[in-house]
Amino acid sequence: MAIKLYKGDLPGGLDFGPAVAVDTETLGLIPRRDKLCLVQLSSGDGNAHLVQLDRTSYDAPNLKTLLANPDVMKIFHFARFDVAVIKYYLGIDVAPLYCTKIASRLTRTYTDRHGLKDLIKELLGIELNKQQQSSDWGAHVLSDAQKQYAAQDVIYLHELKARLDQMLAREGRTDVARACFAFLPARAALDLAGWTEEDVFAH
Repeated sequence: MAIKLYKGDLPGGLDFGPAVAVDTETLGLIPRRDKLCLVQLSSGDGNAHLVQLDRTSYDAPNLKTLLANPDVMKIFHFARFDVAVIKYYLGIDVAPLYCTKIASRLTRTYTDRHGLKDLIKELLGIELNKQQQSSDWGAHVLSDAQKQYAAQDVIYLHELKARLDQMLAREGRTDVARACFAFLPARAALDLAGWTEEDVFAH
C-alpha cells in the first residue's frame, strides 16, 4: 500500500476513475465545532491519497471538484457524518454517493455490528487496527500510525461495496438502498440545521 500526503489540496491531473472511496478526519463529532482536518481518498487500487486541509481557508479547488463531480461515485462508510462536514467546511454537496454502513444495515440484519472494523472482518477477513481513531488530527505533522489508520479507512471500501451490492441484490433491497443514498445530503443538511436527534417524519 502506498500512501501519499498532500498539503492543502490534491494536485491537478489525478484520475480516480468512476468511483472514489472517501473518508474524513475531524477534531470531534460535532461539525460546527470540530473542524475538518483530513480527507482520505482511494481509487480502489490499494493506495491512498490524504489531503491535509488548510483550516484557515479550506481553499482546495481540485478536491472540491472531485467530490462534487456528478460522474464520479463517492463511496463512504457512515456518509451521513462525512457529507455534513464536507458541506459545512468545503461548501459543496457530495453526489452521487454510496454508504457501506447503510448497505450493511439493510443486508446484515442478523447483527447489530455495522462498524467498519466489523464489516471488513466479516466480509473481507481482514483485521483493522483502530488505535488512532481518537488521535489529534489537527496536528501539523501526522504520525506514520495516523497515516496508516487514515489510509485503511478507504482502501477497502470498493471491495466492500462489491460484496454489499451482491447482498442487496440477493435480498431485493437495491432500490431502497439507492433511495437512502440519494437522501443522505438532505439528512446531512438536517443535522447541520439542528435536527440531529428529532425525527422530522414523526407524528
